[in-house]
Amino acid sequence: MGGSMIWNIHQRELPVPAKQVGALLDTVAEPGNPLWPSQNWPALVLDRPLQVGADGGHGDIRYSCTAYEPGRAVEFTFAPSMPFTGAHTLEIIDRGESGCVVRHLLVAEADGPPSWLLWTCAIRWLHDAVVEELLDGVATAAGQPPARPTSWSPWVRVLRLGFGRTTDPIPVG
Repeated sequence: MGGSMIWNIHQRELPVPAKQVGALLDTVAEPGNPLWPSQNWPALVLDRPLQVGADGGHGDIRYSCTAYEPGRAVEFTFAPSMPFTGAHTLEIIDRGESGCVVRHLLVAEADGPPSWLLWTCAIRWLHDAVVEELLDGVATAAGQPPARPTSWSPWVRVLRLGFGRTTDPIPVG
């Protein structure tokens, strides 16, 4: 039985040149980079510098880099061991004089009803929180910190307790 499709998009418009934000994108897998919210989530770790073929992930989420255009886009495809088939992409869209858009797109298929239920009830909520914090990091590193930083919903707080992450540095929105 086939699974259900998952489409998940997050984006942030920034009045900053795409080239400047693209240079930040290239650091996303480096230790201590300003984008990945490792103060609140497991670090994004790869087995080599960011490039096609680099394997790794964050926490239990495993993937490999399957496409990379320096300064523009990176795609990570889920490892076969994951309950989803598909990829997520982080890209910088040049808007010329008005700046750029930073977009995170996840397109995947749940490998059956249990995987769909896991996505719907838990992973989606955690994923959304991580990505929004990542976009806050991009904006801040680009000199445009969000007026209202991301906050966790009560459900994200409950899920983090269930997954053994009890630190609570993000205020309730």
